[in-house]
Amino acid sequence: MKFRQLFITTICAFALTSCDSFLEVEEVGKSSIPVFFTDMNGVRAAIPGAYSSVYSYYDFGYVLYPDVTGDMLRLNIVGEDTKMVSEYNYNATPEDEITPVGRIWRDAYEALANVNNIIEYYPSLLEKFPQNVNELAGIRAEALFLRALIHFDLVKVYAQPYNFTPDASHPGIPVLLKTPGPNTITGRNTVAETYAQIITDLKESATLFDTGNGTGNGSNYYASKLAVHSLLSRVSLYMENWSDAASYATLVINEIALSKGQDYLNMFNTIATSDETIFRLSGKLKKSTIGTFYNLSNPTGFADVKLVNLLNENPEDLRLQLIQQAPGDQTAPTLKYYKPGISEGELQHDILIFRVSELYLIRAEANVNMDKTDLAKTDLKAIQARAQQKEVSEIQILENEVSALREMIWDEKAKEFCFEGHRLFDLTRTKQDMVRDNASTSSIKEVQYPNYRFVLPIPQTELNANKNIIQNTGYQE
Repeated sequence: MKFRQLFITTICAFALTSCDSFLEVEEVGKSSIPVFFTDMNGVRAAIPGAYSSVYSYYDFGYVLYPDVTGDMLRLNIVGEDTKMVSEYNYNATPEDEITPVGRIWRDAYEALANVNNIIEYYPSLLEKFPQNVNELAGIRAEALFLRALIHFDLVKVYAQPYNFTPDASHPGIPVLLKTPGPNTITGRNTVAETYAQIITDLKESATLFDTGNGTGNGSNYYASKLAVHSLLSRVSLYMENWSDAASYATLVINEIALSKGQDYLNMFNTIATSDETIFRLSGKLKKSTIGTFYNLSNPTGFADVKLVNLLNENPEDLRLQLIQQAPGDQTAPTLKYYKPGISEGELQHDILIFRVSELYLIRAEANVNMDKTDLAKTDLKAIQARAQQKEVSEIQILENEVSALREMIWDEKAKEFCFEGHRLFDLTRTKQDMVRDNASTSSIKEVQYPNYRFVLPIPQTELNANKNIIQNTGYQE
């Protein structure tokens, strides 16, 4: 990775209101960054700015990309300039700098620069302000969590899944633990090395949260130890480390209850103070690309036949209330980013990163892969009971075959997390083909696993600036 700018987000007013200040790497960057971190006020301001920078790449393309390239979203194509159309048709190229190809890479590494600055100046701040040891421990814990999250997001977009090779030795992404100088050139680490660093950061973060509580005071807009355990569970699932995936999931499930009924529905489009959300990114005072993409007046993307049919398998499914299906229509807009009675300009589009329902499904998948089918069915029943507004004791799962239960868990995941940025990653980590309904508006109806098109190309500007970066197979000239 070759950086020509260092990015610091300064906080102008309140914790969730930010303005961006971009510092050139040359003389300004060299002098201003240390000055910014000379006191506690500077590092306190940097943390909300780091969250804001993570929101930027999530909102622009990271959440949309896995659903647009998946098998359950239909794009309302109106022209070649329609957002995400190249990803939808699997014809992204390295030159696509203003689409997710270039923007996710650029914006995520900018967010990483913010986080690494916080981590880099932690020792000097600790030496200078020993009386703030607990507060600084919490700040470092949050920064380490964010660094792990950013690396994990990048490796899923630009590298094949962990199990693509037996030892995960295939190309990953540049792992950056310090913001590089203007002439620093870094190659790609392997996927195994990338995941190893993610786990290292998360384990240190969990330990530090035992000393400091972080800056959020229990708000799910900020990282916490439960958020760390949630990410560790998800990472372990992708690595097929079933035991760890289940263990970390249990730590979260034991602390947070599933939201039910109207509380569940409100979670997506209401600023809630208490629900099953473990960690979300604030959309306060931000113009939302996701909100525009899924707006009800003229949505760019909406639920396709495959998803609508899946949800309609049970007419009592609560999640049917999160799509707007017209009578006889086999497609439907999502209501996860819409609040009745509020104009589009007034909506606050938060992005939900972790909810406890995911941990139930992770534990179910982990247990079924460890042949603990009864435990897997118990967690699957919990999610189905919530969806059907029944008691767990009223749900019956007669299937005992591991392969069939695995399919049931995957289908439940598709219904539960549609439009939240999971689908393609779930297909690729489980080595499934991407198969769309024949009526799909995409020119690509099927992509068989394995396939180079399941990852985005490295942006051409990065290749031009950094000769140590190798392009993903299939996108090479």
